[in-house]
Amino acid sequence: MSDARYATEISGSMSSRSLSEISEVETFRLSVNLVSAARRNIGFLRTVAESQWLHESPIVIVEAIRRYEELWMPLISDLTVQSKTPPLVLPPLDIEWVWFCHSLNPVNYRKYCASRFSKLIGKPAIFDEENEDYALMRCGEIWERRYPSESFENEIDSDLEDPVDIVTNEDLLFEVKKQRNLCKKFSVPYMNEIVYLIAAKQRYKGFLFLLQRSTDGCSPLVPTLDILLMWITHQSYPTVYAEDLKEMEGDIWSLVSVGELVNKKEVEETQKLWDRAFEQPYEKAGAELALDFDGVASVNPPVHWAVSDVDVNTKYKAMTPRFLLEVCLSVRLSSRMKAMHEDIKCNFLCLKMVRCHRELKMENLISDICLDSWQKAWHLCGEFGTRGLMLELRHRGGGFFKRCKLLDTATFLWNDLLRAPSLALAREVGDQVRIVASITPPVQAPYLLKCVPDRVTDDSGAMISDVILRMNRYRPQEGRWLSRTVLDHAGRECFVVRIRVGGGLWRRGDETPSAVKWEDRIIEIREGSWSYVADSIGRAPDICAFFCHLVQQKW
Repeated sequence: MSDARYATEISGSMSSRSLSEISEVETFRLSVNLVSAARRNIGFLRTVAESQWLHESPIVIVEAIRRYEELWMPLISDLTVQSKTPPLVLPPLDIEWVWFCHSLNPVNYRKYCASRFSKLIGKPAIFDEENEDYALMRCGEIWERRYPSESFENEIDSDLEDPVDIVTNEDLLFEVKKQRNLCKKFSVPYMNEIVYLIAAKQRYKGFLFLLQRSTDGCSPLVPTLDILLMWITHQSYPTVYAEDLKEMEGDIWSLVSVGELVNKKEVEETQKLWDRAFEQPYEKAGAELALDFDGVASVNPPVHWAVSDVDVNTKYKAMTPRFLLEVCLSVRLSSRMKAMHEDIKCNFLCLKMVRCHRELKMENLISDICLDSWQKAWHLCGEFGTRGLMLELRHRGGGFFKRCKLLDTATFLWNDLLRAPSLALAREVGDQVRIVASITPPVQAPYLLKCVPDRVTDDSGAMISDVILRMNRYRPQEGRWLSRTVLDHAGRECFVVRIRVGGGLWRRGDETPSAVKWEDRIIEIREGSWSYVADSIGRAPDICAFFCHLVQQKW
């Protein structure tokens, strides 16, 4: 069957219903909480990536595979006999990593379990740290009774030579090596947000719905990054995965697996099928189809996301937290515009933020937009404080001044997008262009600080001024300090930095301060804002709020 005919049949069987309707009503039941499981897997992958000992020597992985095959799988098989559900035990990190990688090849894992244990061995659904600690401790107790001569932790000497000749399962070694950098694909901080994972689960169910209605002879379907996260999470619970997808066992192999090479035709065909099924672009913010050297979807954000478990604002309350999000706008011409394509060459889309500098404008000509497919027009990183974005459809006129006429507008507010299904909303502008805006959940980002010059201050921290002099009943102000105000991204004063450069008194007149030696110059950083007494005249915050120290370098 040709790809075109296949796509047409898929389109006709779905009658263009929304993704939320299909994912909630017509798809099969998922027996595991994929949202909680995905959060747990992201944390697990980060732990594996941070465990350098697990990757620094090949012999460590070889030993982990031996422990997995000879010790762990027989143990968990015997424990599973006592109950239909997997027992609440978890192996040590090295074994769990091998087990996780093995489960990402369901065909190989199922054959392995059938040949060795005559049954499929599952994994317990444990999602919180307290239960994980209990499951690990319980496993350690059972392990010690069953294997008194085997250490529970992997204690192999990483300095030993690589024992290639004793590797008994080369396929499993290949699977583990293939997934070594899997954490990098899901390291962006917004992927751990609940709202992102809920949207990813909805799209994953829609993807399985698309796969369920596929027929033989089509190209393999390629998952986006969010769908890939849900897919490998589903696979990591083998018995659940097999039970949930038993009715489409023959179709599930039409998916591109992790690490499999992907060609352009497969990607384009998947995008077309998704568009025909849900009338939405397949790629969205946080769910791209960027392909790296081995053909696996990877993160390609517009900015570098800093990942940190520490928020400095918990200590320094003066700073306003900063939240960033990704936004992606996909556009296509309305079908009614095809006949008049020649008449819209002077029309263009202008993108603005709801709250931003007035000169921030980005334009895109309507004539450059595709007729029959979605086109990613903008992929940006924005501040949550900008509230949203606005698209204007304009017509560029002729004449000397080349004035532009506003034809229509469409506004996408961040709060509306966060409440929308799959974190995406669609609009139509001027009966000409269809627009779908999608975002990622806002996450706290690094702070942006700016230092601006301020007035000279005295030893007490008050600005040198006639106003201060009058308030002090004309008592002279002593000392000279250069002052700078530190502003955060919202323009809020959060620190006052001062450096002592001179001594002497100032009353009113031309008193000249005396310079201080370099070793006597003091830098103070005071947390908080100025206490203004008159317009821009004020006093610095109390010094006890922060610290001061001597410096040996020039300001």
